[in-house]
Amino acid sequence: MFNMIRTLVLGRIADSADVLESSNALPILRQQLREAADGVASGRRAVAVVMAYAERERKNAARLRSQIGDIEARAIDALTKGREDLATEAASTIANLEAELAATEKTIVAYDSEIAGMRRVLADAEARLMELQRGQRLATATDQTQKLRANVPHDTLSPLARAETTLSRLQDRQVQVEATRAAMSELSTSANAATMRDKLAAAGCGDALRPETTAVLERLRAKAA
Repeated sequence: MFNMIRTLVLGRIADSADVLESSNALPILRQQLREAADGVASGRRAVAVVMAYAERERKNAARLRSQIGDIEARAIDALTKGREDLATEAASTIANLEAELAATEKTIVAYDSEIAGMRRVLADAEARLMELQRGQRLATATDQTQKLRANVPHDTLSPLARAETTLSRLQDRQVQVEATRAAMSELSTSANAATMRDKLAAAGCGDALRPETTAVLERLRAKAA
């Protein structure tokens, strides 16, 4: 029983943690990106520091080379003047300077190698950070859109559909009314034309519209004869 209760408690804790993480994914992502950006900035500073060290060693190497060249020239001049003692002392100094120069050059090589490696890591981190920032902007825009969509009432489209139906019926009725008006106008015109035709025919203008009684009687007499 104790193990079951323990398992249940741990399961609920895990579920709560998942729900908390899911519901706060964007704030968590923003904080993680801030931390990542701080890490990248620290990486840039570290590269800059190592580059400064390397530059310092390069300047030191240039100084050593200058000193070696100057002392060599003077030692040669001392030999030409028979000052073997000064030339010997100068040779010892040159040997020490050359040893220091060799160590400095090794340090410069080590710094350059370290800088190259750090720059590769930094470039990869910067590219990944930029990609994450683009993804974060997209996720934020999508989240805002989804929230706006969720705030739109579910029955928003129903009045639109009803309004479209009403407008369709109104337009159909207007078309029917217009057709009826045109038909009535045509019938009125036809009636007026027929009335005028009958009036003209009754006045003897033009052919008679139907046979007259006298004309029919004359035709019958002709047939009887």
